[in-house]
Order: sequence, then structure tokens, then C-alpha cells
Amino acid sequence: MVQVEFLGPIGKNPIALEAKNLKDVAKELQKDEELKKWLGECAVAVNDRLVQTLDVELKEGDRVTLLPPVCGG
Repeated sequence: MVQVEFLGPIGKNPIALEAKNLKDVAKELQKDEELKKWLGECAVAVNDRLVQTLDVELKEGDRVTLLPPVCGG
């Protein structure tokens, strides 16, 4: 199982998923209509490291975080 966290305005509680890689996570999150709009806009981190591709392999206990775009001044 991997833990998926949603930061900021996404407003979702963390969930646990069975996933071998980020493609599996994305496929599962696409099933949630509320999350679909965020998936193309968010940065993704695995264990606090930003990743640029869904070809990242995951292992038991990994933490995936969706980071929505923010603005500030």
C-alpha cells in the first residue's frame, strides 16, 4: 500500500492504494470526478521528492503527494 496525500485546496483526506507505480495511482485517481480537474495541474512528489514522470516505481509505504499550483506575493 502507498499513501496518497492531497494538499491545499484539493480538500481530500489521504487515501491508501495498492499501486506498483505512479501510473497505477493516476489511473485510480481518475475514477474520482472531483480529482480529475486537479490531476493535470498538480505537481507530484514521492516521499517528498518532486517527480516529472509517471514512470516512477513505488514500494510498500511510499507517500505520494499531489501539490496544487499556488500563487502568492
